Amino acid sequence: MTTEQKPKPLAAPAPARSSRLAHTRQLATTPMSLATIVGVLAFLVYSVFSWLQWKSFTIRSWDLGIFTQLAKDYANFQAPIVSIKGHGYNLLGDHFHPLLVLLGPFYRLFPSAYTLLVIQNLLLAVSVVVICHFAIKRLGSITGACVGAAYALSWGLQSAIDSQFHEVAFAVPLLALSLVALLDEKWRSAWIWAALLVFVKEDLGLTVFMIGLLMAWRARTAAGLWLASWGVLWFILATKVILPAMNPGDQWAYESQLNISALMSNPGALFQADKVTTMILLVLVTAGLCLFSPLTLLVLPTLAWRFLSDLPVYWGQEWQYSAVLMPIVFCATIDALNRRKVLNSERLRLLLGTSILLISLLLTSQYAFGKLNDIDKNFALTTVESSRNALSTVPEGVTVETDISLMSYLVTAPRCTGLAIAITLRQSTCSWTFPAGPTRHPMSSPRRLCSASPAPSTSRSSPTPVIRSPRSSSPRSR
Repeated sequence: MTTEQKPKPLAAPAPARSSRLAHTRQLATTPMSLATIVGVLAFLVYSVFSWLQWKSFTIRSWDLGIFTQLAKDYANFQAPIVSIKGHGYNLLGDHFHPLLVLLGPFYRLFPSAYTLLVIQNLLLAVSVVVICHFAIKRLGSITGACVGAAYALSWGLQSAIDSQFHEVAFAVPLLALSLVALLDEKWRSAWIWAALLVFVKEDLGLTVFMIGLLMAWRARTAAGLWLASWGVLWFILATKVILPAMNPGDQWAYESQLNISALMSNPGALFQADKVTTMILLVLVTAGLCLFSPLTLLVLPTLAWRFLSDLPVYWGQEWQYSAVLMPIVFCATIDALNRRKVLNSERLRLLLGTSILLISLLLTSQYAFGKLNDIDKNFALTTVESSRNALSTVPEGVTVETDISLMSYLVTAPRCTGLAIAITLRQSTCSWTFPAGPTRHPMSSPRRLCSASPAPSTSRSSPTPVIRSPRSSSPRSR
């Protein structure tokens, strides 16, 4: 007699899949994950903007060509001799930025001026992750993400990206890391990150001095005073010893721009329109919350040298000069929202966080990213083909005299051994020539040579072909 075998009951489905989904969802909502998402999105926006500039031959100044020559020399284990600045000009005599030696390995792998734009975007995006992560930990996911996104879109970072690569790109993440560690009371980390700032640019030694004093006040230890001393020491050493020793003029090239006597004789000059607007926007971009934290005092050294200068280009919001101020005012804002009892309300924090994001979005239309609203107009491709044709005419082994729109592309050209000291800008029958001198800013006043013949170059290479740009270039901001 056969017995009918009953089917075995099906085992209950293992909860492995649901467990993995829950684990993935949990990981995606951690502070670091959210901050990384914001940072990646910021990097993509920055990179799209830079690619549109590069593709359309939109070059803002000759600084990109200058730093590309520096990276090219470091990649070949040579001193940064930049022929754009002058024959045999060592760029370490212009500004004190030895940390830029880190550009060398990347340029060796990807020899293009565009590599520098990608590096700058990556460095700024790293600072976005650092500040956004800190904001989310202190203020909650939504409020923190709003503050992080507002920082990513802040007008200071937009102007830095628009003006293309400058050494301060390294200062922005270092400042973010230092200030976040300071607010987390991780004194050793804060000390190390801040100490590295002196190797980015000479004036940042004074910012390090202020960070040291703030650390000494908060930590009640001598470490802060040592950091302050470190900052002052390197500022003096850079401006009084290193830069004069390496500069062709045997001096710190920018010392003459600090006109303290003029300000003393006319204190009202401090309230000129561009200066006042810059200060208002520094407060406005954080909805005024940065004023409730002592960290905001760290903006004083940068604003001091800018506002003491006779050059109006330093006073406003254009160019890269305000990039280092953005980590300061946003860390100050997070500090205020976290520590002030009057702001200790989840709803109020959410309202303020979204308000800060809305302010950054509204200001975007007035700054670089507003150009993305009309790509065809602001990144026109009408001259791309003729620009490439002009570059292809450069013969083997020559020094080239060019304008700023083609300079960054010529630096990496294998046929070109260097760029002439003179940068010639041709309009009709006249040419404008920048003299080799201590200042490298595009707002420098050129000499006008009213002649149909090419402007003479002091370069030793001969002959010097002159590359006419298909677009009308100007040394001034466009």
